[in-house]
Amino acid sequence: MPKQCIICHKGPTPGAKYKRRGQIKRTGGAGSKIVGKSLRRFLPNLQRVKINLDGTVKRAHVCTSCISAGKILKA
Repeated sequence: MPKQCIICHKGPTPGAKYKRRGQIKRTGGAGSKIVGKSLRRFLPNLQRVKINLDGTVKRAHVCTSCISAGKILKA
């Protein structure tokens, strides 16, 4: 399955997940510190829908922002 929208070509974007330690300042601590960082991917919210593409009906992976914006014609 391609993790990409066929309309806007929105795909996975790189990011990071942070590991924090320590009590935060607003609850009386000295502040939380970042003690670790691991890479991860943010995936788009893709839905498999039937669309009308150039007069033919086909199933495709489309992101929810394209569906709600009306960029596709549902079959």
